[in-house]
Amino acid sequence: MSSLKSLLSAAILTGSMLLAAGAAGAAEIEVKMLNKGPSGMMTFEPTMVKAAVGDTVHFVVADKGHNAESIEGMLPEGVSPFAGKLNEGLIVTLEKPGVYGFRCKPHYGMGMVGMIVVGDAANEDAAKAVEHPGMAKKVFAKLFEELDTKKSASAQ
Repeated sequence: MSSLKSLLSAAILTGSMLLAAGAAGAAEIEVKMLNKGPSGMMTFEPTMVKAAVGDTVHFVVADKGHNAESIEGMLPEGVSPFAGKLNEGLIVTLEKPGVYGFRCKPHYGMGMVGMIVVGDAANEDAAKAVEHPGMAKKVFAKLFEELDTKKSASAQ
């Protein structure tokens, strides 16, 4: 009986260590919601995030009046949309590779948008095809240009 308990304890310990090792490999990335930041007014900082499957993005309310939510058509296939409440943080676990577009709903037209790129940007063309209002269109054009530049540089 004692050896069975020892074997069971060892199995539980090994399983716990494997789970902890898997969780330890995932990163938590912080994205602040700001009235003013290095890239201008009404912005997320950073605006573009490079991440891996399993990482989490923690949207932090640094200034009141903001939220973070996904943009329809700018998520990898099969990923559920996300939406935080006004003046509340949000944690999103990145489940699949691709482009994740996000916005602050009240300041979307002012260009308060951002992008998360997980692994390869398999849904990039679909994400580029999404129409955006006002300044959001210009911000996404810059973000996709930055993404294409990074992809070209890594291909060389």
